[in-house]
Amino acid sequence: MLIKPDDLSTPEICALLALHFSDLQSKTPSESCYVLDLTALQQPSISVYSAWEGQELLGCGALKELSQTSGEIKSMRTATAHLRNGVGRAIVQHIISEANRRGYVSLSLETGTDESFARAREFYAGLGFEFCEAFGDYVPSGDNCFMTLKLP
Repeated sequence: MLIKPDDLSTPEICALLALHFSDLQSKTPSESCYVLDLTALQQPSISVYSAWEGQELLGCGALKELSQTSGEIKSMRTATAHLRNGVGRAIVQHIISEANRRGYVSLSLETGTDESFARAREFYAGLGFEFCEAFGDYVPSGDNCFMTLKLP
């Protein structure tokens, strides 16, 4: 598996992120849905990474700089054919390594609260993320929760 920075120019990454966007919009009320579209992911403060096996896209994730000392995980998505094969874990570990390289002291994320997000919450908790208060511009609601990882 090769994880590399992605410029969002291939049809594969555009299709995976379009699926991610529409899926999250269908699961979360609009006032609590913070999924980023392709244009928003092209902000200079966001670095997108994609995982590949040869010419096949396995998944993606993004690191958004919140400040000089903190970042946020965004747009985590594993291609359906590769679910539960370690792709998400490899991408998150890559993002954690990048956050450490940048000198961040924390890495946070926002996810949903309903049952369809239970695996995501368990996944992040298993990587050491802990529940926390809302951060950045997020407005807390019953539809979202927040997690953070303190970095060394």
